[in-house]
Amino acid sequence: MKSLFLSLFALLLFKCNSGNGSKSSFRIDTSRKPLQYGDTLQAQIKIRKEASYSQIEWFWDMESVELPLPIKKQPLGNHELNAVVKHQDGIDTLLQNIVLVADTAPKLFHYKILNTYSHDREAYTQGLEFNGDTLYESTGMNGRSSLRKGTIHDGTKYIVKPLDDQYFGEGLTLMNDKVYQLTWKAKKGFVYDQGRLTLQKAFDYKKSLEGWGLCNDGKYLYKSDGSNRIWKLDPKTGAELSYIEVMTHRSALNKLNELEWVDGKIYANTYQFEKEVGLIIDPQTGKVDAVIDFSGLKNKVEQHPQLNVLNGIAYHPLRKTFFVTGKNWDKLFEVELIEKK
Repeated sequence: MKSLFLSLFALLLFKCNSGNGSKSSFRIDTSRKPLQYGDTLQAQIKIRKEASYSQIEWFWDMESVELPLPIKKQPLGNHELNAVVKHQDGIDTLLQNIVLVADTAPKLFHYKILNTYSHDREAYTQGLEFNGDTLYESTGMNGRSSLRKGTIHDGTKYIVKPLDDQYFGEGLTLMNDKVYQLTWKAKKGFVYDQGRLTLQKAFDYKKSLEGWGLCNDGKYLYKSDGSNRIWKLDPKTGAELSYIEVMTHRSALNKLNELEWVDGKIYANTYQFEKEVGLIIDPQTGKVDAVIDFSGLKNKVEQHPQLNVLNGIAYHPLRKTFFVTGKNWDKLFEVELIEKK
């Protein structure tokens, strides 16, 4: 117990100086390749000078571990491997970044258009979600941002609540008779009642970079911030509790945009100008289970100078179909997702 306490103390005390830098006589040696589930993390200490050590303790994300370490249930993304090395002159704390990627390539899906509806061409769509047949939409741009509700037949213009000009509206989600809406760079979200869209309160997010997409699992909110992270939020306070990193079998996927929770998975738009792509993500690990090819949809809407990317994905649980649109698109598409064989 005393040894572990001293090692944890050293880990915290020297964390700002940790790394495989030139000041230490020791360094961590690993394969450095990304690891997958089923792999085993192997590491050893290399001595750079005429030196010796008496004891090594290993830590994975600040928790004491034994090496070799089987990779089984750890979340994907970046992790820290620390070594606390005791030697005759004191203690060195070394750091090595370890990346975990998915163990399989994502499946591929395409779409089949079932119906096409009108959509407000002036709506810079940021969030889209159903409650029954009522469709809620969040729109962006300073001076034009709004929260809307309506149906697929009236284009979410039954009730329109403008945001103050200082706010750039982003994603939304519905939970417990409330509407949660993000803003982009103001680090502030808003909570409304679902009926008249009356503002109830605001909340701040402090750890994540920005506000992008939003969804929920009935208990927690899940928020993207423009990186490859999806944050888990407390719906009562808006506080960020934890995050996952979204990874394929090769690398991280950034610019995750609008989100939708469907049957235990997170469906995400990606903010890309050249590709119309959606993702299906495991919220426990961050693994990209599937990629959805939405190519061709943008060509089916009115082409104009303000036309922007695909954004907005809403699942209709009764129809069991998805509704997708984009920023300043004049159409809303009801689609069926089909796995490519």
